[in-house]
Amino acid sequence: MPENLVSALANLKEKQALEIAQNRLDAGDDPLGILNDARQAMGTVGDRFAKGEYFIPDLIYSGDILKQITEMVKPKLAQKAEAKHLGKVILGTVAGDIHDIGLNIVDFMLDVNGFEVYNLGIDQSAQNFADKITETKATVVGLSGFLTLSFDSMKQTVEVIKAAGLRDKVKIMIGGGLIDEEIRKYTGADAYGQDAMAGVLLAKQWVGAK
Repeated sequence: MPENLVSALANLKEKQALEIAQNRLDAGDDPLGILNDARQAMGTVGDRFAKGEYFIPDLIYSGDILKQITEMVKPKLAQKAEAKHLGKVILGTVAGDIHDIGLNIVDFMLDVNGFEVYNLGIDQSAQNFADKITETKATVVGLSGFLTLSFDSMKQTVEVIKAAGLRDKVKIMIGGGLIDEEIRKYTGADAYGQDAMAGVLLAKQWVGAK
């Protein structure tokens, strides 16, 4: 049985995964369907990491394959999206955490849904977020964290934004593997998202878009 995109990416077969994605694009497949398969594969990668079957280098490698696939899909998906600018969103993984797979998926999904995204990257200090809000006048901030130690960093980031007099100017969402309502309350964020699409829906709600 020929390998499909989900299994190729989940099994870290870079060449096969990229070939399958390109062939599907060339055949006129729905680009969103390709991306959904890639996200499903990343879910499998995350499960294998949680079970100790995959390790940090495997996460990084899978993220690199995903990034290549999203770059292939993005132009096709952008053609389907309406030309609109809904608002500005600042994203980043908080201080002490270097995970960015989920962060980059949220970045991509916000981008193709019409948002101007400022992705600060990994291990970002609270002050960096506050400075970026001042610089860009963005009204939505997304804090990402995969490790439990990131909860305190998220809380600190919200507090620094508040101390800078910016808290009433932005809505803050948090996301990551272990985030729930209790963590949302602890950090002082406005909401948390279970996945990338939840983040997009929150951002749309906050900027008044349908």
